[in-house]
Amino acid sequence: MPVYNAPLADMRFILNDVFKAEQFWQANENLAHLDAATAEAILEEMAKFAQNVTLPLNRSGDEEGARIENGNVFTPAGFKDAFRQYAEGGWIGLGADEEWGGQGMPKMLTVLSDEMLFATNPSFMLYPLLSVGAGMALNSYASQEQKETYLPKIYTGEWAGTMCLTEPHAGTDLGIIKTKAERNEDGSYSITGTKIFITGGDNDLAENIIHLVLAKTPDAPAGSRGISLFIVPKFLLNADGTVGERNAVGPGSIEHKMGIKASATCVMNFDAAKGYLVGKENEGLAAMFVMMNYERLSMGIQGLGASEFAYQNAAQYATDRIQGRSATGAKSPQKAADAILVHGDVRRMLLNVRANNEASRAFAVYVGQQLDITKFSTDAEAVKKANDRVALLTPIAKAYLTDTAFQATLDAQMVFGGHGYIREWGMEQCIRDLRIAQIYEGTNGVQSQDLIGRKTIKCGGAFITEYIAEIRDEVNALSSDLNFIKDATLDAATEVEVITSYILEQAKEDPDYSNGVAVDYLHAVGLLSFSYMFAKIATAASEKEGEFYQNKLALARYFVARILPDLKARLIRIQTNSDLLMGFDEDYFTNQS
Repeated sequence: MPVYNAPLADMRFILNDVFKAEQFWQANENLAHLDAATAEAILEEMAKFAQNVTLPLNRSGDEEGARIENGNVFTPAGFKDAFRQYAEGGWIGLGADEEWGGQGMPKMLTVLSDEMLFATNPSFMLYPLLSVGAGMALNSYASQEQKETYLPKIYTGEWAGTMCLTEPHAGTDLGIIKTKAERNEDGSYSITGTKIFITGGDNDLAENIIHLVLAKTPDAPAGSRGISLFIVPKFLLNADGTVGERNAVGPGSIEHKMGIKASATCVMNFDAAKGYLVGKENEGLAAMFVMMNYERLSMGIQGLGASEFAYQNAAQYATDRIQGRSATGAKSPQKAADAILVHGDVRRMLLNVRANNEASRAFAVYVGQQLDITKFSTDAEAVKKANDRVALLTPIAKAYLTDTAFQATLDAQMVFGGHGYIREWGMEQCIRDLRIAQIYEGTNGVQSQDLIGRKTIKCGGAFITEYIAEIRDEVNALSSDLNFIKDATLDAATEVEVITSYILEQAKEDPDYSNGVAVDYLHAVGLLSFSYMFAKIATAASEKEGEFYQNKLALARYFVARILPDLKARLIRIQTNSDLLMGFDEDYFTNQS
């Protein structure tokens, strides 16, 4: 059976030494209730839950999968009880406002608790994740009455939440959705249409499910400007707030997927279902993006969780598996062969994964800190700066963290050799489950378009310029003992700055240009970001003594020498023009003669 031990020491290091979280929290009156000891206790409790409850259900949940019978969806054995324990533990409302029964914990902390669940059972994690996202959208845009009605129940786990956007013909282009909303005399709306790929669209975990549905009213403007958001509960509520009769909404089927099979991905049919407007008509997309941006960071954390899980199992296997001898002579002469960990190529793969995990975790906490500033700070200038930073980094958090994590899990699988392809070792499920993180909540290609288009070209490079200025300010202060990471990060910052200027100029002349180089640009900014994270890690480690900290410095050196050079290749590709892509006739792609 696959193993997992929550990397609590690494998490403490990132929170306490790298980001000095307690100082950050105590300096903010809205977070002063939290200290390092409380944060550590929360992480330790989540580690127990992840290791003892969700991990044992991961493989069995994948094998059994979610199922639909007579219009009702059932989760695999053990999921309902695990969800009950999760809800009773207060985990759904960990980061929610105390006004609605939450605990008000910062995102810096919740990204780490989320990592542990994603590492041990991503299918399970998706159920409460959608509820939390729905709660965030409602908290931002719903009326006071709607908040009082739905949020406390969502955060106790009595009710669940979903996000209903995609339709068979409308994915990224939500402006062409067909689901319609017709106003009733009592002020409610009748919602009619079909939504697909709805995570947790129906399940047996909660008493009620609160669907957040995008739809258009009859006189809505064309395109995305005409989208409204509606609350459509699975069960309507009685006057006293208790669950009443079934609404005209239900699953038509569940998808048969490559991975996350225990997560019920539903086709949802709305047949004049009763719905309630959230906010104003035609302003629904803004409310939904609150939820989507939260989910996008969570997908990056899904990548980190999978990569950590894969690393731990691959490292254990490499220690136990004996094949061949070390190039410098037998290391275990009493055995028939040495452990494969003596071989340079095996170490290369493991170190690639470990470096990805260390930088990804730091980056997730960094983005979480920016989100905490936007939510808890009373400094208007700091909030604006953090909002700009979140806008820039959200597509990177989603796409770069999942791209690098997928490659990391492939490296980990390769450490196993043929055994990595066999079910019992857990690697093939890990890869199947993770693949979706690069696809849903906007494919990674779409995230790259967002970064290069809306977050760079549209603002004339202002966001990336501010980010690079921050990196330079911090890295320039590093001591001479850390010149290896200081110089590498400053060089990377200059290279990204120069290529951004090049992109801004090319985009003026060639409309097709930016689309073709977007993924390479996102990876270039991602590599710069990871170098920045390793500069933070190296700074914190250099102030401590002991093998744990020396290994942090050694891994930073590995990153600089073996991973960061990929930036050069990305820059070369970005400097190619669009003719190389767009010069082929459309017939070329389908003509096989």
